[in-house]
Amino acid sequence: MFIGREQELDTLNKLYNSGKFEFAVIYGRRRVGKTALINEFAKGKDVIFFTGVETNARQNLDNLSKCVMEYHTGIAADSSFASFQSALEHVFALAKTKRIVLVIDEYPYVARASKSLASTIQLLIDKNKDSSKLFLILCGSSMSYMEDHVLAYKAPLYGRRTAQLKINPFDFFEVCRYFTNFSSIDKALAYGIVGGTPQYLMQVDDRCSIEENIRNIYLNPSSAMFEEPSNLLKQEVREPALYNAIITAIATGCSKMNEISGKIHEDTSVCAIYIKNLLALGIVKKESPYGEKSSRKTIYAIEDNMFRFWYRFVPENTSIISRGAADLAYRRIAPELSSYMGGVFEEICRQYLWKMLLENKCPVNFSDLGRWWGTNPKTRAQEEIDIMGADKDAALFAACKWTNEKVALSFLEALVDRSSLLAYKQKHFYLFAKTGFTAGCMDKAAEMGNVTLVLYEDMLE
Repeated sequence: MFIGREQELDTLNKLYNSGKFEFAVIYGRRRVGKTALINEFAKGKDVIFFTGVETNARQNLDNLSKCVMEYHTGIAADSSFASFQSALEHVFALAKTKRIVLVIDEYPYVARASKSLASTIQLLIDKNKDSSKLFLILCGSSMSYMEDHVLAYKAPLYGRRTAQLKINPFDFFEVCRYFTNFSSIDKALAYGIVGGTPQYLMQVDDRCSIEENIRNIYLNPSSAMFEEPSNLLKQEVREPALYNAIITAIATGCSKMNEISGKIHEDTSVCAIYIKNLLALGIVKKESPYGEKSSRKTIYAIEDNMFRFWYRFVPENTSIISRGAADLAYRRIAPELSSYMGGVFEEICRQYLWKMLLENKCPVNFSDLGRWWGTNPKTRAQEEIDIMGADKDAALFAACKWTNEKVALSFLEALVDRSSLLAYKQKHFYLFAKTGFTAGCMDKAAEMGNVTLVLYEDMLE
């Protein structure tokens, strides 16, 4: 079942319908659905689809030759072109009179094995772009390679592309479309345990309870997901052991660079290099207090929910899980789920605010959202605001609570008090609640007039 990606499909179809030479670069993390997107777009079109493999140049050339010849003759021929240049020249020639889509999936595998491939493609584009109807798509999972060797200014193919699409995991509201049988609460929990990566969403069965899904996905040694983060790191990095240690440190509460380095007993300079790579992979994110750019206050968190959940709960229970004691492992995880979901709920609320902004339903036209934290000069205590965003002299401040108790008036009063630490003339407050609000909180919100109370259930309407 293919869901979402309407904007990306619309972009690709507009390029296709131009009738002239087009060159799109599609990239994103592994498992994020790049190939599925291309396959959906390619339906009913003349397509030569070649997938690179991690082998030598000759093998990839043979595979490309078979794809081209099978398209041209309808027969899987054993003959091979003499070079990538001759194979691609043949495709450009075929596209002189008809629209053809040439997809080179996993392009980094091919280009690493054939160092001159990028320059060859550049040469052929420059020679044929004004007379060709070819729609060339290069797709890759190696984010660093695609950015450095395809999109970067010094790359041979720079300036030749007519579009680029970075494919990101689904947001929460797109995920909800996938889970038609879950309750609204279970949709949030499912998003919390696997995130928005399509390949991981496919592991979730919305006909089962969340407990059953956690058991099947993470507490089963034979599950495809049991070793997924480790296997993914082995594909992406050279020293997965140290990356594992860093991610585990962050997932279990170390957020500052010195805390992470202390936890894993490595110099901060070493940790900084590895964390930079994790940022590029979209596994880790860094934050500073909203409106500040001080690196001194930078903290790190796990960006991807699947990684967050796995590193938070699986490693410490691996011995138990390996012995088949899923019941015991789940009993250890269950009491922590509500606190774990606190951070997930904040992210859902941020996505909701963006949704409201794009629908012109937000009282503040913010350009960015983030957390804020700092020291209260009166009390010398650390204060934190879950979400804030600003536009000149106007700002919104939000607090999120994922608990079974209704949000009380004190919660609103605390948010208003913390907002006084930031000087904005106009302020609007949001309270997000899983369960609801007390009468006192609702009365005060109505009296103030600049407060929006949002019940989680209502966010899904």
